[in-house]
Amino acid sequence: MKICVYAISKNEEKFVERWVNSMKEADEICVLDTGSTDNTVKKLEELGVNVKTKSIHPWRFDVARNESLQMVPKDTDICVCTDLDEVFEKGWRKKLEEAWTEGATKARYPYYWSLDANDHPKVSFYIEKIHTLNNYVWKHPVHEVITYIGDSEQIITIDDILVKHYPDTQKSRSSYLPLLELSVKEEPNDDRNMHYLGREYMYYKRWNECIDTLIKHLNLKTATWKDERSASMRFIARSYTQLNRYDEARMWLDKAVEETPYLRDPYIERALLEYKLENFEEVYLYCLKALEIKEHTKSYIHEVFSWDETVYDLLSISSYALEKYEESLFYINEALKFNPSSERLCSNKEIIEKKYKSSIEKK
Repeated sequence: MKICVYAISKNEEKFVERWVNSMKEADEICVLDTGSTDNTVKKLEELGVNVKTKSIHPWRFDVARNESLQMVPKDTDICVCTDLDEVFEKGWRKKLEEAWTEGATKARYPYYWSLDANDHPKVSFYIEKIHTLNNYVWKHPVHEVITYIGDSEQIITIDDILVKHYPDTQKSRSSYLPLLELSVKEEPNDDRNMHYLGREYMYYKRWNECIDTLIKHLNLKTATWKDERSASMRFIARSYTQLNRYDEARMWLDKAVEETPYLRDPYIERALLEYKLENFEEVYLYCLKALEIKEHTKSYIHEVFSWDETVYDLLSISSYALEKYEESLFYINEALKFNPSSERLCSNKEIIEKKYKSSIEKK
């Protein structure tokens, strides 16, 4: 098979060498640079990458992706789209060739979107950016997706190909909101982008616009994916919380629980709301319900705080408030397994230990 990696870039010189070393198992690497002012282009060319420079005005991610896809040689069997802040684990090409089946047009594989200090995933899900050359185009101005325009798409899943994401946290994402507004204007019935737009309003603390947009998302006939619907409900609840409208926040979190009783996220968010309001009995109960859920779905919609020390931290605090000191000590130790260097958790443990010892002595 002939395999080609393609990407877009802008001012990413610090990632170039690591990225090329990860991608060099391919037969060819093509990059469309959209206006770097640093040494990105020079470094790519020195490492043998096929680079083309073109400014995209007005800026759209789908236009840039499609321009980069046009650089892929016409005799390519498999196209692999990545970004320069992403890294494949070694041996990915052999695994791809072994897993590819006759008639396959696209592959789904694991993506570690966020990693902790030990390189363990905090957020992971499947992505689908490996595909055949023909009958695919990129769509949407932002949060773009590779879209099949043929007659018989066949998607395979390859669990042993892994991509890790090491983002540039200093890079501005300020263009996302206007591009999402444009995307929804172009396709007002696209449920995915309506959800993203509502979420973006939340990031910008535009609470009422977030609520209105996500209610629109939930009312779309195509908005049937329960995980995403649940997330919209949670984001509506967050916005009502910020507006100090707590009863409405509770109502939407209850809806999220009903929509996805198999996800931790709505239970943890309800616990966080009750913690804010110092309702420790409710905090305790919702955290225990969350712990009954042992695994999360492999989609992008799950919160880091649902799977880190947060649930144990909340349980230790609520147990302490409810005078369950032995439980409180157990839960703070569980929290510290996730984050042993946290000064706050260590300080809480000292307080809990003293209280627990005192309660034993009184008995």
